[in-house]
This record gives sequence, C-alpha cells and structure tokens, in this order.
Amino acid sequence: MTLETLSSHKCHGGTVSYHRHASDATATPMQFSVFVPPQAADGPVPTLTWLSGLTCTEENFTVKAGAQRHAAEHGLAVVCPDTSPRATGIAGEDDDMGWGSGAGFYVDATVEPWSAHYRMYSYVTEELPALVAANFPVSDRAGIFGHSMGGGGALMVALRNPGRYRSLSAFAPIAAPMRAPRGEFAFKLYLGEDREAWRAYDTCALLEDGSRFDGTILVDQGSADELLPNLMPEIFEQACLDAGQHITYRMQPGYDHGYFFISTFMGDHIAHHAAALNG
Repeated sequence: MTLETLSSHKCHGGTVSYHRHASDATATPMQFSVFVPPQAADGPVPTLTWLSGLTCTEENFTVKAGAQRHAAEHGLAVVCPDTSPRATGIAGEDDDMGWGSGAGFYVDATVEPWSAHYRMYSYVTEELPALVAANFPVSDRAGIFGHSMGGGGALMVALRNPGRYRSLSAFAPIAAPMRAPRGEFAFKLYLGEDREAWRAYDTCALLEDGSRFDGTILVDQGSADELLPNLMPEIFEQACLDAGQHITYRMQPGYDHGYFFISTFMGDHIAHHAAALNG
C-alpha cells in the first residue's frame, strides 16, 4: 500500500510526520500522524493509537495535547488517525458536527449511503495498524486511548478485541452512546433502527454483555465539562462496577472538555500506558 508523506518534523528527539494513503476500508484517501520516539533508532517500539473526538482531524491531538514529550520519555510511538472519511460526496455530510465529516463514531456503517465509506472500525482496528507496522519501526505491543467520541471508541475497540491492546485509557469518553443524544442520532443514521445492532459499538452495552479489558482502565473526566449530558459518566462508572471491570476513574474538579484538560493529564496517561507496554 502506497504511503505519501506530507511533512516531517523533528520533535523531542524523534519525529512527527503526517501521511496520506488510499484506504480500502473507507474507499477514500485517509490521513494520519505518527510520532516516532528517539528510542526507535535502537529497535522497534510499542505503539499507542489515539482516537480523537467530534470535529477533529489528525491535527488537533498532534498539535495540542503535548503527548510527544511524554512519549519520548517512555519510548512510545503515537499514531493519530482522522475521525472520519472526507469528501465522500454523500449529501449533507458536512452539515452538522454530530454526524458525517469529523463524526465517524468508529463504527462500520451498515446503512446506505454511509456504508460505502464510513467504516472507521475496520480502519482503526485492521487497516491502519497493518499500514503502520509495515512502514514504521514499531513492535506488536499496542495500547489505545482517546477523547470524547474517540474515548468511547477506544474503550469499545479494546473491549471488542481482547488481547490485542495491553493498555487502555480515555478522557471524557462517550461511553454510553446508545443513551446519549448525539450518539443515538449517529447510530440510527449509520446502523439503522435495530438497537440490538448498536450494542457492538457501545462500551456500557459491551460490559453488560460480558466483554472485559484484561487490565486497569484509566479514565479522567472534568467536573466542569459542558458536555456532561452527552457523556453520562455515572452510567459508565456504574457499568464498570457492575461488571467487575478494573478501572481508575478520576473526576477532575473544574476542568472542562477541551485540550487544556487533556494536556494537563496527558503525562499520567502516557505513564499508565508505558507501565503496561514497557513492563
């Protein structure tokens, strides 16, 4: 698979680079960023995949989160894909922040016309990891984390793929999208009216149905988050308790939903992943 390098930048002794390729999963061009730490000069390093939230591209996290300094300290590569296909020609895909462009929800859509392109679950779990493994000095040790829509996506992906990810964390995740106004609308659009089909992409439903992550999940949530009605952290925390899922859940007083919050606790999250990936 041909990989086009758009730019490359020295960063904390390693490199941040941006790439584009023709995706089989989405049948569109897709873009992503990769941070390769300086330790990769001595051999393959573990990989962390970050899934961003609504409206984001591969750029937001890469520029705003301050992850590279911490990843360089621990010798971790960090991969950040876009949040959806772009310019598919689907009518209305750019009209609303809650669905379409920038709002793929990390599902494989089953309803036309979305099913032709909106296959982000397959992209982030199969195509992108294979592409990164073939083109960058990474090992088979992998972790996943994310924010908001992407935080819920990371939790869902890890629960659906036991054994693939050794570490897992999230910031302010949409972990119960079947009950969240934006999630419910997007799921109906992408997956149709059968709510049973939605359960495969809902973290709380997966926990209820017996899925578990073999390790401790780290989750940070801001108490001043303006999106709490869509996030419903109490439902997710209770689902973990009911399921016996090991979790470190931290309500951070006064923090909102944005990247100032994310950057504040990024060091904790990278260290959490490094303990599992480098241990």
